[in-house]
This record gives sequence, C-alpha cells and structure tokens, in this order.
Amino acid sequence: MARMPGPPGAPDAQPGAGSPEARELTAAVTRLRRALRASIRTEYPWEQLPMAQVELLQVCVEHSPVRVSELAARQRLAQSTVSGLVATMVLNGLVTREVDSEDRRAAAVSATDAGRLRLAAWTRAHERRLEHALTALPDADRAALRTALPALARLAARLEDADGEGR
Repeated sequence: MARMPGPPGAPDAQPGAGSPEARELTAAVTRLRRALRASIRTEYPWEQLPMAQVELLQVCVEHSPVRVSELAARQRLAQSTVSGLVATMVLNGLVTREVDSEDRRAAAVSATDAGRLRLAAWTRAHERRLEHALTALPDADRAALRTALPALARLAARLEDADGEGR
C-alpha cells in the first residue's frame, strides 16, 4: 500500500494509522461540524457569518482586548489572514481595532456590543438546533452524551494545552 505524504518535514502518514477511537471521534466531530454548519444556514438563513469570523469573535469575546498576533496564534492562522478577517469584522461593526496600550506597534481587537449580540444569536441558534436533534434521540443516547460531556471538555482542554506548548 502506498504511503500518503504529509506536510513538508513530517513523516509520511499511513491511512487509518490512528487508533479506532481517534478515527471514530474524528469522523463524528467532522460530521457534527458539517451538519451544524449546513443546518444553521438552511434553518436560519439570516446567519451568514463565516466560521473563521465566528471563531475570531469567540476569542475576542472571551479575551478582549486581544492582540492580532495572539488571535493568529490561537487560531493557527497567518497574522495577515487574521488582519484581513479583522478588517472585515471592523467594517461590519463586530469588533474594534485600536493601538495596543502596552505596545504601540501592536493592534488590539475587542468585540463590540453588536459583535457580542451577533455571537450570542449564533450560539442560541446552534443550541436550538442541537436541542431539537437531542430530543429526537432515545433516552439512552442522550444519557450517553451527557456522561461523555466532561470527558469531551477535558479532551478539548488537552488539545488546547498541546497547541499552547507549540507556540
């Protein structure tokens, strides 16, 4: 079987080389994200905020003010990409961009009230969509998901910690 090349400098990846749990979780998370993204646009057509902007807005709401360089590092995006996204978000009134008070060479980004309201509406729409899907599941599936939530939160924290070590 041919090996699949990875990014430059990375070892070649063998398809399906991960554990069954990692493969299944990857597939489930990917499907959930795709389904949520598609359903939110279908059922709530007013929501046209691109996912990259949603994710930046989430960081801004949690950490305002935050430097553009920190946004880029947290999202693993090029600083120029984040600057472009922030510029669009400033034009749309979702964030403000000002000179950082601690380092006049840097820009600090903060969520506006409109940005916070937009993110809250986005979150509520996703929660409604998930609630609708959850209520259609059997009790045993809902109980299994409820039981898995703390472990999923710990997994997310572990992944965030691992990302932070690489910075």
